[in-house]
Amino acid sequence: MSPATAADPPARLTHVGAGDPIPGISQAVIAEHGRIAYLSGHLPLGADGAIPRDFAGQLAQVFATIEATLHRLGAGAEDLLRLTIYVVGLSADKIPLIRAARDRLIGVGTTPPASALLGVAALYHPDVQVEVDAIVSLPSHSDVREYP
Repeated sequence: MSPATAADPPARLTHVGAGDPIPGISQAVIAEHGRIAYLSGHLPLGADGAIPRDFAGQLAQVFATIEATLHRLGAGAEDLLRLTIYVVGLSADKIPLIRAARDRLIGVGTTPPASALLGVAALYHPDVQVEVDAIVSLPSHSDVREYP
């Protein structure tokens, strides 16, 4: 989580719901101020380049990578405006796994980012089953940490 400062107003992001029956998403998120970061598609690659074989492992890895990127941006999950999740072979039995992995990042009972979940035919590598990109509202006090 990013620390609050006196420079940040109490409600930096405004979440808009429309009575949608899908739990855990906001229909819209308005960034009240600040810089915006667009995260490229994050893949389930470990630091060693290994791809977990199972879908749950891939989800855990991809959201851990998103969290690491947020940290490098000086942001936290509460700063996410939008998540787009791409899944090869999307089926109803995968949705609870996706929700659980996403909720470990954003928290349960928090106001979630706007989201989209898309089934796709293939991703960059035949073993990759999930990819996630995001849009983040950077806190005014964020200190971007450059990659080495």
